[in-house]
Amino acid sequence: MNRFRISTPEGTRDLLFSSCRALRQTENTIRASLENRGYSEIITPAVEYFDVFAQANPELDQEQMLKVIDRSGRICVVRPDNTTPIARIAATRLDNAALPVRLYYSQKVFRSVVGGHGHKGEFLQVGAELIGADGLEADKDILSAAFGALTETGAAGFRIELGHAEIYKALIEELGVDAAAAESIRRLIENKSFAALGDTLSPYGDRPAAGALRAMPQLFGGMEVLDQVEALTGNVRVLGAVSYLRRLYRALDETGYGDRIMIDLGLVHEMDYYTGVMFRGYIGGAGAAILAGGRYNALCAKFGKDMPAGGFGIDVESVAESLQGAAGTETGTRRDTVRIALTKGRLEKKTLALLKSAGYDISELEAGSRKLIFALPDTGVEIVLAKAADVITYVEHGVCDMGVVGKDTIMEKGGSFYEMVDLGFGKCRFALATKKGKDVYGGYQTPVIATKYPAVTKAFFNRKNMDVETIKIEGSVELAPLLELADAIVDIVETGTTLKENGLEVIEDVAPISARVIVNLASAKLKKAAIQKVIAELESGLEG
Repeated sequence: MNRFRISTPEGTRDLLFSSCRALRQTENTIRASLENRGYSEIITPAVEYFDVFAQANPELDQEQMLKVIDRSGRICVVRPDNTTPIARIAATRLDNAALPVRLYYSQKVFRSVVGGHGHKGEFLQVGAELIGADGLEADKDILSAAFGALTETGAAGFRIELGHAEIYKALIEELGVDAAAAESIRRLIENKSFAALGDTLSPYGDRPAAGALRAMPQLFGGMEVLDQVEALTGNVRVLGAVSYLRRLYRALDETGYGDRIMIDLGLVHEMDYYTGVMFRGYIGGAGAAILAGGRYNALCAKFGKDMPAGGFGIDVESVAESLQGAAGTETGTRRDTVRIALTKGRLEKKTLALLKSAGYDISELEAGSRKLIFALPDTGVEIVLAKAADVITYVEHGVCDMGVVGKDTIMEKGGSFYEMVDLGFGKCRFALATKKGKDVYGGYQTPVIATKYPAVTKAFFNRKNMDVETIKIEGSVELAPLLELADAIVDIVETGTTLKENGLEVIEDVAPISARVIVNLASAKLKKAAIQKVIAELESGLEG
């Protein structure tokens, strides 16, 4: 029997018995909460024309969409987002409705996922949209609905962080960079890549906008963050956004939600989509945001009717799983510790040396035990030893809070996490190399590139707008051009000795590599103080 006939596609899974009950209970609780607040249910088609989403948000990743072709030959997509179809309906079907309109949905979204990462490609969202209202009261309404829905599920310890789209937009316009540079800076802020962002902004010197942008990844925490950004810039638009966040916080605090609010001025997701306040929700036991939303006043206009709007969506399955796991002793222990995944080998030894110099007792690790998880005495820190690619997996899924891994693994594997510190050791580089005298860039034939790192290679040549054929090699990649299998290689180069001894030479550097500290998205917010303490101690070890 063909096994594909009886298994589920990548990113999907069956839910049985207790998992179903937990999912439905959570879903029904959120639905009831929204209905009690005056939100009415709406259902949209599971399949929409691709043009609907391309028109609404050109930045939406097409590779993540599941596509089908209808009988007329038009491209359709299985619903990758719930808000866009509702904006379409609001602009085309609600002409006679009295504004504002409160709508909610409970339906699945579908994404195409890369195999082997364990990401969900199908998940149930319950969300709310407030159409036709703007300003402080409207944002308070939609955020109160989000706080209320999560509270009524029984979720303990959840937090919602606030940001504002205007802050980044104002600073990047003040800096005066082109669209490509702006997108590069945005991505570095989004990923909290402190070191890389500093390098990118270094040509702009001490200009106030550059200084404020450089600080944005670190501007998350309590209300003190708003004081910090005010000290960094006099930009009127930024100060206006900060003032608005203060007023919104006070309004929510009066409603009783103040102790669950965080600030993250580094929220810069989908900047063409959001126009005002943005927010994300986190809960213990979930490795990523379980709630996302904000104000998107320009969206309905793309379908022909200009109306302000704001809303949010909750990942019901992640909330249900967190509630199920909250009673487990292991989950409870993990919430009170900082678990660090270390790449075995050279990076492990150097990182442990930093921890030792900071005063951590690592004697059990030095004893040569075959254990894989170690509790450092009297610190609330656990060490997990893993292969490089697995470090990313464990951090991304939230079973480890932090990890130390090489930039080469980050570039090849990718993932959702914050890249917070360049530790500076383990330095080498990706390089393009070939036999002496060979011109890879000339001629009309498609170059053949051998590599252990196909994703890095593809990205490098895409930036050059070059079409190449890539062959993945597991062993000594230098053999490929010597045996005439490939025209060149992309590989990690430290001293270049192996290349020289085999008659090869570097013709271009691709990217520098060193050890980086990565942090889980939720852990960075829910365990900020503990994680920053560990990072500070690692950095002090470097200085020592």
